[in-house]
Amino acid sequence: MNKPLKYILLIVLFGMLICIRVFENQLFYDPYLVFFQNDFLYIDSPRREIAKLLAFTTLRYALNTIISLAILLVVFRDKSIIKFSVFIYVIAFVVLLLIYSYFVVNPKQEDYYMFFNVRRFLIQPIILILLLPAFYYHKLKN
Repeated sequence: MNKPLKYILLIVLFGMLICIRVFENQLFYDPYLVFFQNDFLYIDSPRREIAKLLAFTTLRYALNTIISLAILLVVFRDKSIIKFSVFIYVIAFVVLLLIYSYFVVNPKQEDYYMFFNVRRFLIQPIILILLLPAFYYHKLKN
C-alpha cells in the first residue's frame, strides 16, 4: 500500500472513531453519559433499561473494535497482529462486560469510580491506544 493511501485510510478511520465520540448522544442509549459528567460521587445512579444499555454498549464496543482492527491492519499489515488483537478484544469484552453488568445491576456509590473506568474501556478505543505503541515497539525489537 502506498503512503498517501495509507494516510488517507488512517485519517478516515480515526475520523470514524471521532464521529462515534462526537455523536454518542444521538447514536447510543447511555444514561451514564450525563451521570458521569456531573458530580457522580454524590448522586444516585440514573434510571436505566439494563438490556438496552448493555446492547448499546456492546454495539459501541463492536464499532470501536472493528475500526481499531482496521487501523492496526493499515498500520502494520500483519495478520498475526490482527489475530492476536482480536483475541485481546474478545477477552477484554467478556471480562469488562461482566464487571460492567455487575455495576449496572448493583449500583453503589462506593463503586462509581471503578464503574466509570470499566465503562471507559468499553465505550472508548483505549485498547487501541495501548496496542498501537506495544506492537510498534515489538516491530522495532524484531
